[in-house]
Amino acid sequence: MLQITGIHHVAIICSDYERSKSFYTEVLGLTVLAEVFREERQSYKLDLALNGQYVIELFSFPHPPARVSRPEAAGLRHLAWQVADIDVTVQHLAAYNIAAEPIRVDEYTGKRFTFIADPDNLPIEFYEL
Repeated sequence: MLQITGIHHVAIICSDYERSKSFYTEVLGLTVLAEVFREERQSYKLDLALNGQYVIELFSFPHPPARVSRPEAAGLRHLAWQVADIDVTVQHLAAYNIAAEPIRVDEYTGKRFTFIADPDNLPIEFYEL
């Protein structure tokens, strides 16, 4: 049997590197582990951590094609972050002029959650535990 021990990271290709870097570091509060510019690809690679754990690999590429996100397209659906308090999370996002969808309740767990979009319209969920 395959012995997977966890998720290592999620890779995201952005259309505006500085805007996405600001979003993931300043708004979401991830920390930079490493940042390199790959001259041969004209591409940045930014490794981001949450609580010291590597979680996001942010890439820039010249002119990446848009990815269909909504309506529900096949493929990766969204990135979900675990939060302690959904109300505090929504207030924090509002301070950055980021509108969250109305808070919903998971019908199976009774937990509250909401969605926003990152600078490239990637759906991001915040799930209260």
